[in-house]
Amino acid sequence: MRLILASRSPRRIALLKELGMAFDVCPAVQPERTKYKRPSLKVADLSAHKALEVAQKYPDSLVIGADTLVFCKGEVIGKPKDEEDALRILRKLNGSWQTVYTGVTLLHLRSKTCVRGVDKTYCKARRLSLKELQEMAGKHLDKAGAYAVQDKGDHFIEKMRGSRTNVVGFPVELFTKMLKEFEK
Repeated sequence: MRLILASRSPRRIALLKELGMAFDVCPAVQPERTKYKRPSLKVADLSAHKALEVAQKYPDSLVIGADTLVFCKGEVIGKPKDEEDALRILRKLNGSWQTVYTGVTLLHLRSKTCVRGVDKTYCKARRLSLKELQEMAGKHLDKAGAYAVQDKGDHFIEKMRGSRTNVVGFPVELFTKMLKEFEK
C-alpha cells in the first residue's frame, strides 16, 4: 500500500526515512483551523484534517497527518510569525516547563480505516540571558516553540520527560505502535 506524508516538514521526512519507510510527500495546504482549545484535542483534530485533505486526493493510499504544538503557562504556542514573535515565545518558555503535543492520524479512505493518537513530552527550558534569546529568535521560525532540539547548536531544552522524536515533531514510537494497530 502506498504511504503518503501530508506534510513537508523536513524533520518528519527525516524521521520516516530513518525508519526505512518508503513514502511520498504531499503536504496539506488548507489553513489550519480547529474549534478545539485543549492542546491534545487541537493536535488530534488538525492532524486528522491534514490526513483527510490529502486522502481525498489519494483514497487508496495510507495517509499520515501530523500536527505539533507547545503548551506553556496556559498558552498554546505554534510557529512564530516573525523574529519578534519568536523572541516573545522564547521569553515565555525561558527557564520554564512546557508540554509538547503531537497528534498523528493514519487514514485509508477507501477502507474507511482511521487510527489517531496523541503524544506529549514534558520539557524544561534552560534559563538564558536576553542576549542569548535574541540570538536564538531568528533561527527557528518554522518550528513550534521557536526552538529545535535536533539542532546541535540549540541547547534551549535542558530536561525532557517523554519522547524526544515527539519534540522534534513526529513521535516515532507512537507512529510505530499506530501502524501495527492499523495493519491488524
